[in-house]
Amino acid sequence: MRPVFIPVSVQKYNKSSSFLKSEIKSINEKFKKLYSDKPDISIVIPAYNEEENILKTLFSLSNTKSKYSIEVIVVNNNSKDKTEDLINACGVICVNELKQGITNARNAGLTVAKGKYIINADADTIYPESWIDNMIDPLNNSNKIALTYGRFSFIPEETPRILYFFYEYLSDFNRHINRLFKEEALNVYGFNSACRREQCLSVDGFVHPPGTNEDGWLAMKLRKAGFGKLHWVTKSESIVWTGDRRIIVDGGIYKSTYDRFIKYFNFKHVKQS
Repeated sequence: MRPVFIPVSVQKYNKSSSFLKSEIKSINEKFKKLYSDKPDISIVIPAYNEEENILKTLFSLSNTKSKYSIEVIVVNNNSKDKTEDLINACGVICVNELKQGITNARNAGLTVAKGKYIINADADTIYPESWIDNMIDPLNNSNKIALTYGRFSFIPEETPRILYFFYEYLSDFNRHINRLFKEEALNVYGFNSACRREQCLSVDGFVHPPGTNEDGWLAMKLRKAGFGKLHWVTKSESIVWTGDRRIIVDGGIYKSTYDRFIKYFNFKHVKQS
C-alpha cells in the first residue's frame, strides 16, 4: 500500500535548511556512531547547489537503523552555494569533483568508496530508517542478485499529494510491465539503488553511451557481465521520498502522465506546429 499523505516520520525531515541547521551537531554525532574505517557500505551522494536540500538527506540518513557499518560520501560537483560547508559540518566525507556532470560525480564517489557495497542516493531525498538494510540484504544473501532498486514517492511543491498518489501507482504498473515484457533496467534510478563495489568498478562504473542514463545502463552492464539479476525492493517501510522538481522540469504531472500513457501504448505523439 502506498501512502496517500506524507508520513509524520518523513515530515520531520522535510524542513528548510535554515530550520535544520540546529540539527547539525546531532547529525554529526550520529554519523560518528555509524561510521567505520572499514565500512560494509558506502553511500554515495552527488550534490550540485543543494544547500536547501542536503540537510534533509543527511538528517534522515543519520537516523539509520542498520546492522551494517557505513560511510557517507557526498560528491560536491562545483556547487556555488554553501553545499560544501554543510557537508563538512555534518561530519561526512566530502569529495570535490571538478568535472561537471552526474556520471562524473557518481564515478568520483565510487573511486574513493571503501565499502563492499555501494548505495546510490541523491541530495534531495529523504531516506527511512530501514532503507539501507532492505536494499543491501538481498545482495548480501544471494550472489545471484547484481543490483537492487527501490520504490519512491514524491514530496510535492505545489501539486496536490493525492495526484502523485495515483501517479505512483501508474508508475508501479509500468515497472511491472518493464520487468515482464520490456527492460527492467528502465526501473533503476540512481537515487535508490545498490550494488557491489568491485563488480561496479569491473564494468567501468557509471560510464554510459550518449542518449542513455547512467543508472539503468549500469544495471544492464552488471547483468550482462553475469553478476546476476536485478531485484526490486518493494517493502513499504523502505519507500524513499524525493522532491518533484524532475517532474516540474519535464512539464508537470499531467504531461508526465500523458507521456507515460503514450509510451505504454506505443502511440506516436505528433507535435502541433
